[in-house]
Amino acid sequence: MINVGIHGSTGRVGRLLIENLMKDAQARPYILHAIEAFSFSVPSEISTTNDVSILLERSDVVIDFTIATGTETLLENALKSPTPLVIGTTGLNEHQHNLLKEAANHMPILYSTNMSLGVAVLNRLVELASKSLSDFDIEIVEQHHRYKKDAPSGTALTLGEHAARARGLVLDDVRVSGRNGLIGERSKNEIAIMALRGGDIVGRHTVGFYNDGEFIEMNHTATSRDTFAKGAIKAAKWIVHQPNGLYTISDCLGL
Repeated sequence: MINVGIHGSTGRVGRLLIENLMKDAQARPYILHAIEAFSFSVPSEISTTNDVSILLERSDVVIDFTIATGTETLLENALKSPTPLVIGTTGLNEHQHNLLKEAANHMPILYSTNMSLGVAVLNRLVELASKSLSDFDIEIVEQHHRYKKDAPSGTALTLGEHAARARGLVLDDVRVSGRNGLIGERSKNEIAIMALRGGDIVGRHTVGFYNDGEFIEMNHTATSRDTFAKGAIKAAKWIVHQPNGLYTISDCLGL
């Protein structure tokens, strides 16, 4: 049985992780980390703590769905107490990404901006389409609920990175995240990533390839956050058996 620690256990995905792990035959929720009080009843067999170091010491693997600063704290403590990690937090800055890479030298870490198995496949499809349809314009639109704090979403940026890399481009050099006024014609290489926010949309991503006379659009819609929880648990079972290094959900699926 794999003892799973949950960092961000009071969040939307955190609660779903607990519910899914309670029914899992190979892994169980063993210890939960939370700063704030739980708004739901925690099963008596699960320990809780507000100390990240205790969370790491008592877990075979830790799943993290928090905010960027929370992930930073987790990584800093993990460098002192290496533990396999599954990280699904988005909106990391350059320092936090560098910290992630450094920590991966000391423990296996699976980091993905989206734990959905469907999005993992979509990334590969986007890469293939981008390379094959080299004359097509690329536009990405993402939609999320009103409470999401970062924009564009980490998933949209990852999709953009796959599209750019397939054409030998660096996303940061060609990304457009807004258009307003007399901006002139669209350049050949630019990749637009636009963010919409409203209501309770779990997540929808559309990647379009547009050319004269035809276009292709690929869509992925998450109808429940449960898909992220299930993907993260699958990743946790896999990462505990891997050597030190930085992995993605695509590695877990063998894509």
